[in-house]
Amino acid sequence: MSFISLRKNWSSILISLAFTCMNITSASTLDDLVSINLEGGDIIDEQLMDFYGENSFFSISDIPDSVWEKMQGRSYQENPYIKRSDLSYIRVLHCDYDGKVRLGEMVCNKAIAEDLREIFFILYKNKYPIERMRLADVYDADDEIQMGANNTNCFVFRYITGSNFLSYHARGLAVDLNPRTNPYCRVKKDGTFFVQPKTSKEYCDRSNNFAYKIDREDLAYKLFISHGFTWGGEWKALKDFCHFEKEINQL
Repeated sequence: MSFISLRKNWSSILISLAFTCMNITSASTLDDLVSINLEGGDIIDEQLMDFYGENSFFSISDIPDSVWEKMQGRSYQENPYIKRSDLSYIRVLHCDYDGKVRLGEMVCNKAIAEDLREIFFILYKNKYPIERMRLADVYDADDEIQMGANNTNCFVFRYITGSNFLSYHARGLAVDLNPRTNPYCRVKKDGTFFVQPKTSKEYCDRSNNFAYKIDREDLAYKLFISHGFTWGGEWKALKDFCHFEKEINQL
């Protein structure tokens, strides 16, 4: 797949018109999918796709007990702001960098769950490559580790470095998409250059052409912006090229 082929015509957004007519996956179908022990990252083969139908893999639910247990002391910390009832667990399909269809999973704020389901459905239908979409807890909710693994993720409870303010990730209102090639880049007060993940300095120069780069012509950028998100690649003081966040007046 060429990089240029990923630059889909904006008319592809019309796919969303059909998607918005879909119903949330039924409880019985969700139970069936859980019963076959599918986990985030699993390859979905044609037999499974034909049997359940691709729409069945795009689901929104309360956080299952098994997922909630994994989150404790990792992505979720006891706090007075965000409760389990504020969050949703979503499952979607995505195409990895080799073109294989995989099951993605994510915990997010309930306020953006439907936005994300629609966005990732359109990205999937356009074969937009997302290397990994696993829960942050697989990587002990460590930003450096999961960004280095190129993991697309949403909820991790944390404060903004050096402050008492909650990050958008702590509220489940931000998504980092393909962070290895779309890193966080800033110049520190002492003049040194900080990059996360630390192995991605070459991708801070956005004048270069490379695969999986998010910019204003990118389909993911257009989808997130159309759903009311802002992009960290447009910030002035620093650049967070993988980061999309949505303002919701909750806290």
